[in-house]
Amino acid sequence: MIEAKKIIIFGAGKIGRSFIGQLFSRSGYKVVFIDVSEIIINELNRRNRYEVVIRTERDKIIEISNVSGINAFDTEAVVNEIASCSLMATCVGKNTLPRIFPVLAKGIEKRFTLQPGFPLDIILAENIRDAGAQIRSELTALLGSEFQVSFYGSAGNDEIARKIFKMVKKTPLNISNYKKVGDKPTSFTDVFSDSTFNDGQGERTFVNNIGAAWDYTPEMLSSDFFDARIICFGGTALLPQIHDNLTQLLKTAKENNCITVVNTVFDFHNEKNAPGDPWPLGDTEKSLKLIDVLIMDLEEALKISGQRTINKAIKYFQQRGSSFIITNGSEDSIAYSNGALFQKLEVTKFPVSKKVLNELRDNVHLKGDTTGCGDNFAGGIIASLAWQLKSKEIGNFDLPEALSWAIASGGYACYYIGGTYFEKNSNEKFEKVKKYQVEYQNQIQPK
Repeated sequence: MIEAKKIIIFGAGKIGRSFIGQLFSRSGYKVVFIDVSEIIINELNRRNRYEVVIRTERDKIIEISNVSGINAFDTEAVVNEIASCSLMATCVGKNTLPRIFPVLAKGIEKRFTLQPGFPLDIILAENIRDAGAQIRSELTALLGSEFQVSFYGSAGNDEIARKIFKMVKKTPLNISNYKKVGDKPTSFTDVFSDSTFNDGQGERTFVNNIGAAWDYTPEMLSSDFFDARIICFGGTALLPQIHDNLTQLLKTAKENNCITVVNTVFDFHNEKNAPGDPWPLGDTEKSLKLIDVLIMDLEEALKISGQRTINKAIKYFQQRGSSFIITNGSEDSIAYSNGALFQKLEVTKFPVSKKVLNELRDNVHLKGDTTGCGDNFAGGIIASLAWQLKSKEIGNFDLPEALSWAIASGGYACYYIGGTYFEKNSNEKFEKVKKYQVEYQNQIQPK
């Protein structure tokens, strides 16, 4: 049970006792210190009080009461305190902070099991830049969730990679398999964006440098990669060795009972080598049979199918795959399911979000950048798949439901530059996107 007005403090040093402990004790809190010093812990438990001396011309002594201590090596006791406190603080320093993450994760897990409606607020009294991002990243990796999201990819060993890693560490992603490989530069794409195109709907063109992605091979995907319920091969045309072996990778994924998602991207490499020829997805005919959800934009659908019209491309994918989604910027998306993963859905058009369109039209200052909209669209599909896995059987998934999240997430990406939203608080982006998803569901409901 959560104890009202009880704070546990990792670190019983000067900051812990003189500042944090003093402040909360005088505010009526029960204060529990956790420290490795057996002498300090024994004295706190013997006296249940201590003195803070404020040095001035006339020293002032403040007596701090209602305190106790726990040895940091007593894992069970520490876990129980984390599970039952109303507030927690750390003041252990940058070298020690990583050492408390494992016991903190255990305590949070027990807390969630016993009291799922009581999240834990943590005060980080640490002289560490981005301490919040660090603890969030480490705890996410340790705690996981019903669905842990891991990113696999490659970067060069250069300044661009260091900047990217610093930014990505601020997200909940597990990036332990995001590797620096070879001596080539980090892959990059120059994006030329015109937010005024098509009556303010925006358009972009790209110049791509594959760089270090040339050296990323299937062997770099650890066995853990296939120990997943959902696997997304996103933009593999930008990793040639992965793309060329996509069929075998998909086969391995299906052998491990994974739901497979392929989110395509403009195939610069094959378009350059064989202009006008269909873009391959490994062995395309075999790959399509192994893909549960194929997400493409209109140009990619035409290029991969080798067809000249959208209707012929739709028919091509209907005859070969399970379900597909074809996006078209600010125009309607097209979706289809043969009933294998999602409930059967004939070819259906889904409009863009009116709420997003209206806001962009009426608020010029909101117009950002369509870069990342496609990735956020795919993210909405993947998130919905994960949620539906908890309550639905394979073959009974709801494709319109997944699309409502995809269109809301992709549309919301227009409001910030680059497509990556850095949350200040957990679930912050979810709460924002949810509003657009609810509005969209109302939009597409039959009148």
